[in-house]
Amino acid sequence: MGEIKYYSKEGLQKLKDELEHLTKVERPKISQQIAEARDKGDLSENAEYDAAKEAQGLCELKISKLQAELANARILDESKMDTSKVLLLSVVTIKNLKNNSKMRYTIVPENEADLKAGKISVSSPIATALLGKKVGDVVDVTVPVGVIPFEIVEITR
Repeated sequence: MGEIKYYSKEGLQKLKDELEHLTKVERPKISQQIAEARDKGDLSENAEYDAAKEAQGLCELKISKLQAELANARILDESKMDTSKVLLLSVVTIKNLKNNSKMRYTIVPENEADLKAGKISVSSPIATALLGKKVGDVVDVTVPVGVIPFEIVEITR
């Protein structure tokens, strides 16, 4: 059995959508390419056939990985989580005490991280430093340029 991974509802739905796309769109498309290449004759010198078979192998590998991941996926129930301290799926507003800039991040599982969307991985240096802390706490985050002190301004869901 694989390692259990936790997801938000959106993250799990994204995985399910990707699996559905692969099985209902990509897989039939690749099968069609193989059939068309096979119809062209001699398979020993048919580059289209070889490419389609390779694409099929990669697609099937991706599908099996997604199926295994979904089998071990668990949804985090946000309604039962404590909002007084920083946990996975917390939306945290922090203030950089060096330059007084404020940032807002959602702490998400590693596979859902997207910095542009303000979602940071639970294993990132900032999230690791914030976990378990409360509003008003000051945490020192070690980053490549040194140590930056952050104050936790707000925690929401």
